[in-house]
Amino acid sequence: MPTRLLRLSSDTLIEIDKVSFGYDASRLILSDISLKFPRGKVTAILGGSGCGKTTLMRLIGGVYAANSGRVVFDGEVVNTRDKAQLFRLRRRLGMLFQFGALFTDLNVFDNVAFPLREHTDLSEAMIRDIVLMKLNAVGLRGAAQLRISEVSGGMARRIALARAIALDPELIMYDEPFAGLDLISMGVAAKLIRTLNDVTGSTSLVVSHDVPECMAISDHVVLLANGGRIVAQGTPAELMASSDPETRQFVRGEPDGPVKFHYPAASMQQDFLGSAA
Repeated sequence: MPTRLLRLSSDTLIEIDKVSFGYDASRLILSDISLKFPRGKVTAILGGSGCGKTTLMRLIGGVYAANSGRVVFDGEVVNTRDKAQLFRLRRRLGMLFQFGALFTDLNVFDNVAFPLREHTDLSEAMIRDIVLMKLNAVGLRGAAQLRISEVSGGMARRIALARAIALDPELIMYDEPFAGLDLISMGVAAKLIRTLNDVTGSTSLVVSHDVPECMAISDHVVLLANGGRIVAQGTPAELMASSDPETRQFVRGEPDGPVKFHYPAASMQQDFLGSAA
């Protein structure tokens, strides 16, 4: 069956239309969610661990198929069974994985050159110029010949970002770009995301649970909760000013509120009596 072409408004690049997803029917990770990601903007997808943030990105990239609903990329319904379509769509997106996912047997230059060699017929001279420009954009042109074992965690994240933008993607997805970084590296990474988005005109999705960094660089924010619910969405200022208890608890980092520390369980008395029996 051919992929349907839909009419999206010019300011929408990705639409999530009533999507539900779970690895089995008994536990949904995402539950009937609908979202629109504006073209040319930075959208942060916030939420605690296990709420479906990374799963949502994998649905957009066609790694998983939704149990129900549609994922629409620039007017095309993403079809995980259409390999030709997936290859074409993935050529238009860049992905920064949580821990970089760099090739440790390649040096910095060859890591960034990898997608260019795989997906284009450019000459090595042209590839060299592009790689050096991308590395320069993340402040690491001088590190081109270093091995991955010789770079810090923060540098590795920037190398991965240079690789993600090597093909000038229209959509860049960042999976926990601030995880494990010191405060300086975190600030550098946040500024890079904002700057690259503005300079290239790309659309950026930032999956994170780091509130201050995301609020500082995002145009739009979506807050997810466990069970795949959308708790709130809007501008950073709107979420910070929200009176909703669940939103306030997350954006302010409050230990007490609607989100409980303990996973639902029977009472301890029931557990102990059951084990004694």
